[in-house]
Amino acid sequence: MAQASTSLNATVQQVTERIRERSSERRALYEQRMEDQHRRGVHRAELSCGNLAHGFAACGSDDKNALKLMNSANLGIISAYNDMLSAHQPLETFPETIKAAARDMGSTAQFAGGVPAMCDGVTQGQPGMELSLFSRDVIAMASAVGLSHNMFDAALYLGVCDKIVPGLFIAAARFGHLPAMFVPAGPMPSGLPNKEKARIRQLFAEGKASREDLLEAESESYHSPGTCTFYGTANSNQLMMEMMGLHLPGTSFVNPGTEMREALTRYATEQAVRNTEAGGDYRPFYRQIDERAFVNAIVGLLASGGSTNHTMHLVAMAAASGITLTWDDFTDLSAVTPSLMKVYPNGQADINHFQAAGGMSYLFRELISAGLIHSDIPTVFGTDMSAYTQEPFLEDGQLIWREGPQQSLDKDVLRPVADPFQATGGLTVLDGNLGRGVIKVSAVEPEHRLIEAPARIFEDQNELKAAFEAGDLDRDVVAVVRFQGPKANGMPELHKLTPFLGVLQDRGYKVALVTDGRMSGASGKVPAAIHMSPEALDGGPLSRLRDGDIVRLDANAGTLDAHVDPTTWAGREKHVASLDHYHVGLGRELFSGFRHLAMRGEEGAGVFGGFEADDLARQQGQIHDEDA
Repeated sequence: MAQASTSLNATVQQVTERIRERSSERRALYEQRMEDQHRRGVHRAELSCGNLAHGFAACGSDDKNALKLMNSANLGIISAYNDMLSAHQPLETFPETIKAAARDMGSTAQFAGGVPAMCDGVTQGQPGMELSLFSRDVIAMASAVGLSHNMFDAALYLGVCDKIVPGLFIAAARFGHLPAMFVPAGPMPSGLPNKEKARIRQLFAEGKASREDLLEAESESYHSPGTCTFYGTANSNQLMMEMMGLHLPGTSFVNPGTEMREALTRYATEQAVRNTEAGGDYRPFYRQIDERAFVNAIVGLLASGGSTNHTMHLVAMAAASGITLTWDDFTDLSAVTPSLMKVYPNGQADINHFQAAGGMSYLFRELISAGLIHSDIPTVFGTDMSAYTQEPFLEDGQLIWREGPQQSLDKDVLRPVADPFQATGGLTVLDGNLGRGVIKVSAVEPEHRLIEAPARIFEDQNELKAAFEAGDLDRDVVAVVRFQGPKANGMPELHKLTPFLGVLQDRGYKVALVTDGRMSGASGKVPAAIHMSPEALDGGPLSRLRDGDIVRLDANAGTLDAHVDPTTWAGREKHVASLDHYHVGLGRELFSGFRHLAMRGEEGAGVFGGFEADDLARQQGQIHDEDA
């Protein structure tokens, strides 16, 4: 087992302390509430006979008898299973596996509730994508409904993809008196190489490949049960859960339908039982997850070149845990975190190649030895993080853990801290007179990280597509797609634009995208300033931009500015867009309240407000209920 570093990186320590101090009152109130809930009763012993009879009426006699006794653990299963999403289809069989493993431990498990799980790949460029970000908060609420029956001593959260794991995490935080175990399903086997997939997409954008060619390439890429194999938000989720100690060591990227995956799911159940009060080693979520765990998650995200979505998700997840994160925390950690992974879209390898090259155990070994993460945090495995340099093996049918590789097995995919792909992390915060946003630079070549060009303004992604097809963008251009923020239309991902902008870049033009919308983990080779805050609908600076304004995006310096005379800029009226067409159809009208409540991207783009932060502000008279 790797030794914990005796010297934590000074910046990592400083950022951790800064978060702790900034969050101290908020966190104390959160912990007090979790302790109060624990004292009120964690499980079914608090229920009346009538309540309890309803709670186990559907159980078999053995489970019913166990539930009556009160001295064994009952696990609540929250699952994002559906059989349309490839990543979640394998979860169909997990509840029965979990129930059987719990019975073998003398305990029980019940399916507490299912949560919605939408696929951004299916809704990309479609109206349904406007529900995607808000689905995170719906998932948190749906999980709360399932767990509100108070029948459970611990919860197992089954989910993989983009908004789903953050939503489950928010629920776990608000039920922080319960031990939590996150149980993944794993990536699909490798399909069509990513470079070839990207080539066909660009050919189609140029009219040089047919729709049949495109569909065939996409089908060969996304071809079986399991998570998509590129390094987007879904796989970033898995890496972060392991970095926070909420997964078993080495469980993130084991393929579904294998003996190893089955064994890991059984062991996760057994360990969840051990982590309950009845199991003798009570490990509630709120005692496990603190500012150190979030710093670990950010460092892991930066070292791996992970999804930009997490500059919002981690803020919202932290808020649910009584912790205040800012984008400046990401910036400061990025400056000292080397880039150690190249997985598509940052390189040509997929997540299965990363796993084969050394995977999480090697990544942990490097980050711990360099003092870049906190190795002393408690984990669901019953250890600190030093155990996560190990990986699982089956020996005579029994699950064991052994030390992982000491060296990377493929330095084109995974490198040591001493020889990184680049010295700093894959995400950068941009600041300037256009507001604040983030950019993923791990896939952007150095020569494309500084762009200065005239702006072309769009208020719908389909307008950009039409302009490209008409040849109007065959020049140096900063494409500005505004009124795409959470209040405007739910902040959809704009990957539909990537092939068009990529073609322009390949033609030799200087190209960038600026938007108050999202691009997420699949952000590619074109520099994209995203999550711009305040959004245009809130009167943000993007609403002042005009066609032809010179915009300078400098990812190296972390700046984004419109080069407009300050007096002219200050005197400009803010453009107001008509957005009614975004708000009706495919259920979008059901989310009008969410759009009204949505916070800024830097605040997590959620609808729940600031949790304990809001309560403290009310106590201090800073806000009133009618303002919340």
